[in-house]
Amino acid sequence: MRLYIIGAGVIGRTHAETAKKLSEPVKLRVADTNPIALAAFCDQFPDAIGFTNMEEMLNSEAAENDDIVIICTPPLAHLDPAKLALKSGRHVLCEKPLAMNLSQAEEMVQLAEKHDRLLGCCSVRFKGMPHMEAVKNIIRSGCLGDIYHVTFVNKWERSRSGIEYQPVSRWFLDSTQSGGGVLMDWGPYDFATLNDILHPDVIEVNSAWTAKPITEIDPSDTPFDVETHVGASMTYISDNHPVHVHYERASCAHGEEYVRAEIEGTLGSVRWTPFDSRQPVFRRYDKQGKIVEEQVETGPRSEFTIFENPLLHFYRKVRGLDSHANVNQQVLNNFHCITSLYNAARMSEKQTISLIQKGVII
Repeated sequence: MRLYIIGAGVIGRTHAETAKKLSEPVKLRVADTNPIALAAFCDQFPDAIGFTNMEEMLNSEAAENDDIVIICTPPLAHLDPAKLALKSGRHVLCEKPLAMNLSQAEEMVQLAEKHDRLLGCCSVRFKGMPHMEAVKNIIRSGCLGDIYHVTFVNKWERSRSGIEYQPVSRWFLDSTQSGGGVLMDWGPYDFATLNDILHPDVIEVNSAWTAKPITEIDPSDTPFDVETHVGASMTYISDNHPVHVHYERASCAHGEEYVRAEIEGTLGSVRWTPFDSRQPVFRRYDKQGKIVEEQVETGPRSEFTIFENPLLHFYRKVRGLDSHANVNQQVLNNFHCITSLYNAARMSEKQTISLIQKGVII
C-alpha cells in the first residue's frame, strides 16, 4: 500500500508513524512546499520519497486501487488537494474540519462518488474507543427506556487553538484560513460522536449562539475573528422519536469549567467523559424508589491512540473490513451539523438536517 501525505508537519508525521501499525507494509510519499518541514520529515522517515509539489507527487506514478492520500494542511488548503487526489484515482483522508464551508464539502463528496473513491475525515479520533462502545451497548440494551434528553457540554476556561494551544499556529484565529473557531476545531469530533451514538434520521437545530469572551492576552498583531464559545438547543429524531440535546463547546469561558456528557431515559441514565478514555462510565437507575449508580465495565483501553484511529479506521474501510470510519455522505452529514449551527446563530432561524435525504432543509 502507498500513503501520500500532503503536509509534512506534526500531524503528517503522526500519520506516518501510525502507518507502521497497519497490517501490511506501507510506502510513504510526502509533499510540502516548506523545504525545512520536508527535510525534517524525510530525516525521521528516511524511506519516504519527498516532493515540493503535491501535483508532482500525485503524477509521479500511476494510481493503484488502494492508494490513500492524507491531507494534513490547514482548512483553507483542503479543497484543492482533495480534488487533485480524487481526480488522480486515490482515496482521500482529510484532516478536520473537512472544508471551509458547505459548498466545498459537497463538491468534495460529489467528486469522491463520481470517481468511486472514499473520502474520509479525521473527526473519528474517538469512535470505537472502549468507553464509547460501552455507552452504545447500554443504549442498545434498552435498559435506559425511552431516551428523551442528552447533555453534551465541553467547556474549558482557556484552551484556545492559536493562543494557549499551539500558539504559533495563529491561522486558527483567522476565519479566512480556519473557516471558524471552536465549532470548526472541535465540532467535528462532537458531531461524529453524537451522531454515532444517537443515529438520528433528522436533526433540528432549534437555536444556536456563538460568543468570543475577551481576555487580557488576546492577540492584537494578527486577525482574531472566530468564536471561542458556542451552544445550541437541538432535537435528534429517529423513527419519529425526539431526543432533546443541549450542546455546548468552549475553548475560552469566564464561567466555571466543566465537562458533562449524559444521556437520560425513562428507566435510567448513562454518564461518561467522551474525550478522555481514562474516565469511567456510570449508569444510574431506580431501585425500590432510590437512585443506584454503578460503574460500567468498559474493558481494557484500546491499544491504539486517538491520533492513530483516523488512519487505522480509514485503512480498514479501504480494505473492506469492519470499520469506524466516516466516509462520503457520512462526513457530509456531520459537516452539515456544524454549518447548520453557524446558520442558526447567524440568522436566528431554525435549521433542519435530513440524514436520510441529502441536503439541508430550512
